[in-house]
Amino acid sequence: MADVVIQVDGVSKVYKLYNDPVDRMKEALSPFRKKYHHDFYALKDVSFEVKKGETVGIIGKNGSGKSTLLKILTGVLTPSSGHYHVKGKISSLLELGAGFNPELSGLENVYFNGSILGYTREEIDEKLEAILEFADIGEFIGQPVKMYSSGMQVRLAFAVAISVDPDVLIVDEALAVGDIRFQQKCFRKLREFKEKGKTIIFVSHDVGSVINYCDRAIWLLDGGVYKIGNPDEVTREYVSYMSYGLEENKNSESEKNKNDEKVGQVKDLDLESVEGCSSFGEGGARIKRVGLYSAETGEKIKVFKGGEKVNFYVEIEVLQDINNPIVGFILKDRYGNHLLGFNSYSVDCDMRKFCKGEVLVGVFSFDFPLLANGDYVFTVAIAEGTQETHVQHHWVHDVYLLRVVNVAKYASIGHCFLVENPVFKII
Repeated sequence: MADVVIQVDGVSKVYKLYNDPVDRMKEALSPFRKKYHHDFYALKDVSFEVKKGETVGIIGKNGSGKSTLLKILTGVLTPSSGHYHVKGKISSLLELGAGFNPELSGLENVYFNGSILGYTREEIDEKLEAILEFADIGEFIGQPVKMYSSGMQVRLAFAVAISVDPDVLIVDEALAVGDIRFQQKCFRKLREFKEKGKTIIFVSHDVGSVINYCDRAIWLLDGGVYKIGNPDEVTREYVSYMSYGLEENKNSESEKNKNDEKVGQVKDLDLESVEGCSSFGEGGARIKRVGLYSAETGEKIKVFKGGEKVNFYVEIEVLQDINNPIVGFILKDRYGNHLLGFNSYSVDCDMRKFCKGEVLVGVFSFDFPLLANGDYVFTVAIAEGTQETHVQHHWVHDVYLLRVVNVAKYASIGHCFLVENPVFKII
């Protein structure tokens, strides 16, 4: 126990929820102690421990209790039951603007926050240059914080939080609002803290960050600890849950061991409708459904590490005769950048005429590239003509969401390897 820095034992946080504001007064004045509220457990019997030098990521959907837990650890909230203990000096960066007086200038808030953390004005004077250099907000340091953008507030708050050289650093989702350069700057600082043996806890929806920076991950679900363990394993299960739900995570072995021959049968494909996706085109044909499957195991893919042989299926309803059809797709990252794409024309597929009334399924077979961790989407289209001159019958944006989760080092850098010999055919 000597190296345990954070001990959480059976912590719960309960809020009383009233259907009507008057019910609060009724309950307070009731001579028979009648309840007019129902209990809501923001946290329920949470227990875990963190050792010195560990970096622990906390993940979970919105409302799972992540921020409530951090507020309890930092002393902002008091638990309804259970107890916790944090050893050493603690510094935190919680929700945006927390701890700042909007009427005071940035400089005044630096001293104000420093005093809350137990530092004298002289001690803050010694750290001031480093704080201002890291925050890098220039002349705005003399302006009221209420004039700051969200990014400027985060810059200053993070600079103050790390300047006090804490034993334990707790960071909520606040870093998500910073620009990419500042985020990288912050993560470099977190790495420095980790190398110095500091203890770090941070909440993030970015599972890639949890995998690459954390020693362990804690998954909170509906206020309780659902799973604690290796970041790679916990985040994979979490992302699968966010895509499918808990029941889908319990697929039988027979479902997992589908072979390629079975997946190739159209009736066995669990394709997803593109109805509701933004689209345009002349209307000679329509994309109806799509799906991505592993060519080796036959499993449907929503979350994977990349580098696998895949089959991307496209179901097409033909509304008029199309003499020279072209079917294609583009893979984009979350910023809309085009990363990969090809079509039946570019891969020299011998396409026959599509006849009115047909419902066809085409399949793109290729080695999926190794990409950085993150979210990606497929856009698909069917056209008529040639690569240079064609009529767009149906172009559908963002039809299929895919998440890459990989513990390998290249996944944090974002290497992309060329796709060799892609194939398209009508099945």
